[in-house]
Amino acid sequence: MNCTAQYQLTIVIPVYNEEDNIYPLEQKIKAFLPESLLPACVLFVNDGSKDSSLNRIQEICARNDSFFYLSLAKNSGLSAAMKAGIDAAESPYVGYMDADLQTTPEDFNLLLQDIAQYELVMGIRAHRQDSFFKKLQSKIANGFRRMMTHDGVQDTGCPLKVLHTDYAKRIPFFTGMHRFLPALILLQEGKIKQVPVRHFPRTAGQSKYHLWNRLVAPFVDCFVYRWMKKRYINYRISDNNLSME
Repeated sequence: MNCTAQYQLTIVIPVYNEEDNIYPLEQKIKAFLPESLLPACVLFVNDGSKDSSLNRIQEICARNDSFFYLSLAKNSGLSAAMKAGIDAAESPYVGYMDADLQTTPEDFNLLLQDIAQYELVMGIRAHRQDSFFKKLQSKIANGFRRMMTHDGVQDTGCPLKVLHTDYAKRIPFFTGMHRFLPALILLQEGKIKQVPVRHFPRTAGQSKYHLWNRLVAPFVDCFVYRWMKKRYINYRISDNNLSME
């Protein structure tokens, strides 16, 4: 049996070259899990890290009952790591956060309060602790994305999110998909709520984002989304006789 099926929430954490954050992340998650509003586990997805991230992930998973991991054969990008984690999760809900500790797992409880009524509850980074240039790039990219997708989302880049797993598994994944999670949930006629969460400066490791993947690539991906939106298939099954007595 898939171990995540024993929990109500699986928190997916993609990891790429974050060795210095693994142990502090372990402590944050250990402190949160007993306080979680829903029985929760964590699923680390090692995205082909070239440092000691995988070894440290294996180490902390060995000493924590609710810690699990999977490791991709090669570095495949954030969208692929998220898809791998969502595909593996068998809990009713799936969460997502980054490994950089710029958000805290404690704030998942802010999102879980409303997850029964919404298919996606996501954070908005309050008092964002990033450089002016980084915030400017995000503001421009977010504005262009909202114009193209009409998703009404203020901060799609916030890495703290909780989704209904069945909706998450139906998302059409593609490179850059992580920027369009709200829009892709709306395509399924799902409902979205945005909740302010805390944001902290990065204290270890290095950001994997730069001008190309924070600004230029999202512009290109918006046109991919617009093309896909016109061709998206959405259906509901009203009846069937597939179940055996």
